[in-house]
Amino acid sequence: MMAAITAARNGVRADLFEQSPEVGRKILASGNGRCNITNTSLGCEDYFGRHPSFVDYALKTFDFRAFSRFCESIGLLLRTLDDGRAYPLSDEARSVHGAMKRQALHLGVRLRTEEKVGSIESTGGRFHLSTDKAGYDYDRVLVSTGLAAAPQLGGGMDGVAFARQLGHSIVDPWPALVGLHLKEPWPSKMSGVRIDGEVTTYVDGKRSETYGGDILFTKYGVSGFSILDASIETSRAMANGRNVVLGIDLLPQFSRQSLVGSIEKVAKRNGFATSVEILQGLLPYKSAKALLQALEIPLERNGADLTPKNVRAIASRISDWRFSVSDTHGYRHAEVAGGGVLCSEVDAKTMESKIVPGLYFSGEVLDVVGKRGGYNLHFAWASGYLAGKAMARR
Repeated sequence: MMAAITAARNGVRADLFEQSPEVGRKILASGNGRCNITNTSLGCEDYFGRHPSFVDYALKTFDFRAFSRFCESIGLLLRTLDDGRAYPLSDEARSVHGAMKRQALHLGVRLRTEEKVGSIESTGGRFHLSTDKAGYDYDRVLVSTGLAAAPQLGGGMDGVAFARQLGHSIVDPWPALVGLHLKEPWPSKMSGVRIDGEVTTYVDGKRSETYGGDILFTKYGVSGFSILDASIETSRAMANGRNVVLGIDLLPQFSRQSLVGSIEKVAKRNGFATSVEILQGLLPYKSAKALLQALEIPLERNGADLTPKNVRAIASRISDWRFSVSDTHGYRHAEVAGGGVLCSEVDAKTMESKIVPGLYFSGEVLDVVGKRGGYNLHFAWASGYLAGKAMARR
């Protein structure tokens, strides 16, 4: 949509093909219907892929200020939070969708909805598109299909297939910003418990990164904001055949030693209470129960009978509970996907293919994935803007 609007503003007649009944459905679903549209702080360090510096020109050319000016030009005002995340002032994703669609139609962009492109052929500097309704010829084509994340909203692998058929190399895609499946049974016993904790990733036994924030235990494993953040590194590592373990700190505001002291103090003053009741002063009941079961400490043991060894074991488990990651929760539940068209085969300033002149790529179909917080949408806007502008000049 961004590329079509930008090209049309520069005098190009653009057709936008969409297999679904409505364009921009992922916009409507983003940010739980609020649309975290961008972020005030944007840099290469916020993105991942084989060539992370690929995003640099796009972020500098079409930065937050440039995007804000674009939004104002289509009647969309933004508000920013202290952490840099930006939303439409209305706090509704449909405001973004409506403004983009109105602008495209106003500029004469033809929205060919419910028309699925089956193939793209390049011959003699021209492109032939075959759809499930007709065939079309163009001198410039942009592939901006996204990847397989959220198939219920139209996500799929068509763009990767088009790119591969036209000679491009592909980094195998993987789900990102997604919940994680764990091998151990304890998370399912804590299903529904939400804590403000920390998760540390261990890749092939080596400590990697720590992510803080919301952690939600589920029947399949874990979700929540900190897990979504950790999932980029975790999913990519697993896609490369590496072993990943999570270390979850249920109470990061306490050191392990201070936990020992606190538990001992509570147990001493409440020796009549059971082990699980003593831990309930620190943890949700489900977590306290599962933790004691994992340590094989009887739930009904009186606090007075908790040995120093048991107290140390409890404190250690609270501070660093290790779980083996077995899988992600899949593309259907992923906000985005990593992998895609190899960026070294695409011009970072125009988004044009270095292999097929007149062929362009933008957004998630490229091997670029951003952190949670508006980064993925901003790369979509920025890369679409560069592609639309370059297509108009060609």
